[in-house]
Amino acid sequence: MKAIVAVDKKWGIGKKNDLLFSLPEDMKYFREKTAGKVVVMGSNTLKSFPNGKPLKNRTNIVLFPGGEKRDDCIVVDSLAELSTELKKYPADDVFIIGGAMFYKTMLPYCSEVLVTKVNADGNAEVFYEDLDEKPEWKCVSVTEPIVTNGYEIRFTVYKNSEVKDF
Repeated sequence: MKAIVAVDKKWGIGKKNDLLFSLPEDMKYFREKTAGKVVVMGSNTLKSFPNGKPLKNRTNIVLFPGGEKRDDCIVVDSLAELSTELKKYPADDVFIIGGAMFYKTMLPYCSEVLVTKVNADGNAEVFYEDLDEKPEWKCVSVTEPIVTNGYEIRFTVYKNSEVKDF
């Protein structure tokens, strides 16, 4: 499985249960990478979407212990239940999309993280793990910078040399 995330210079990812920046090019990248795939998130991430609705054209799986079951997405109560559910899909089609605690929990099980790096400080309240500081993670791809909505961004790919079984 993979994760996909946008981070600021300090690896910040959000504040007040929202994204730090409005980045049309990053949204396009996210849509392209995850369309037709499986997106997996915690309950706060689902709540942060417009009207709390799951993302279109994707299988949405939400870890929401004690959460109500819904017709528009798959709700699981535990990591064990999540593991069973994820075995139904090809690992390369599964994307972890947030939030901060869920990213932290799932990171050791990800083979790859697609990181959009924003050359700005978003005054974040929540952070992603700094993959540059983790010896098992290596940046294997960096694009030339592009500017979107006034922010310089680069799309990077990190690979995990010590993927754990989930």
